[in-house]
Amino acid sequence: MKNRKAIYTIITLLVAIGVYFYDGNTFKTAVSNKEVLVSDFDFLPTSTTGQIVHHQFYSLSYNEKYEQAEWVAYELTKKHLTSLPVKRPYFEQDPKVTTQSAHYKNFKNSGYNKGHLCPAGDRKFSVEAYNETFLTSNISPQAYEFNSGVWNRLEEKVRYWAQKYQKLYVVTGGVLTPHLKTIGTEEVAVPQYFYKIILDYNDPDIKAIAFLIPHEKSDKGLYQFVTSIDKIENLTGIDFFPELPDEIENEIEKSSNYKNWVFN
Repeated sequence: MKNRKAIYTIITLLVAIGVYFYDGNTFKTAVSNKEVLVSDFDFLPTSTTGQIVHHQFYSLSYNEKYEQAEWVAYELTKKHLTSLPVKRPYFEQDPKVTTQSAHYKNFKNSGYNKGHLCPAGDRKFSVEAYNETFLTSNISPQAYEFNSGVWNRLEEKVRYWAQKYQKLYVVTGGVLTPHLKTIGTEEVAVPQYFYKIILDYNDPDIKAIAFLIPHEKSDKGLYQFVTSIDKIENLTGIDFFPELPDEIENEIEKSSNYKNWVFN
């Protein structure tokens, strides 16, 4: 009888150990298959300046040397794609930028548009959200042909993807490097390239796409500007998705494949 009890005890212990390891392996498999909830992670990039500003409807990292944001990041969902009647406000300096954002007067007679980084068109779901895009920390000098051309086409495409894929995370900015042309008394830098990175974080089909576009008029197809996030990180010194699990981050950042994104 004692031997039988001992056998039952051993069997029970083995079953318990088996269940433990099964659960552990199931978790590991889930991670390897990307079933981890990516939406639980913080998507904010790193800052090369340490001056990250959080507004209600977007965040940014301000670079005082170049008098503009090195990146602006925000979520864009299908629900955001409404268009309330809004009145275009004047541009204002950003009170949250401790070093003061550049004044809009730097753009006067410069030959450059006040190019939105977080587009006003992405924030028409409320007057407050729309007005918030008219802070000067959210603009960069852009040539008219670029701003109203290829850059506008890309912004429209991102809204199309938000409609199709439900929810996206967008990071955008100019590539800020030494010896750029400047405008105004505050010497606002004019980037030679602009980038936009879009993360579709719908589990389990997580994907990303990145664009690097020369600051000039172009009639090329948008897919011709697709690059890897790794390349933009090398150009900017910014780590764009540092909080994602390494396995997911490494896979999406090395790829320049756009086949999973509908361009039609």
